[in-house]
Amino acid sequence: MVIVVKIRLHRFGKTKKPFYRIVVVDSRKRRDGAYIESVGFYNPVATEKEELYRINLERAEYWLNQGAWPTDTVLSLFKKAGVKLPKFIQKEQERKVQERIKSQQKKETNVK
Repeated sequence: MVIVVKIRLHRFGKTKKPFYRIVVVDSRKRRDGAYIESVGFYNPVATEKEELYRINLERAEYWLNQGAWPTDTVLSLFKKAGVKLPKFIQKEQERKVQERIKSQQKKETNVK
C-alpha cells in the first residue's frame, strides 16, 4: 500500500472569516483531520496590517523533496513565496497547462 503525502490547506476561523494552515498530511485523512506538520498559514481575508501568508521555506522544500504533492492552491502560494519546486512537480504543472490549452482549443472548434 502506498501512502501519498499531500501539502494542503487546513481550515480554521469563524464562519465567513476563513483562516488556513498549510499542513503536511496523509492524503487519506479528512481536510481538518490530524496532520503531520504545519509549514505555514494563509489568511485570504487579511487587511493591510495583517500578513497574507507565511511559509517556512526550509520545511516546505524538505517535504516537497521527500515526495509530498501540493494542491493547486498551495502550489500557487509556494510560487509566490519563492519555494524551490522539484523537477517532477514542474513537469506535472507543464502537463496540466498543456491539457488546459488543448481543452480550450477543442471548445473553440466545437463552438464554430
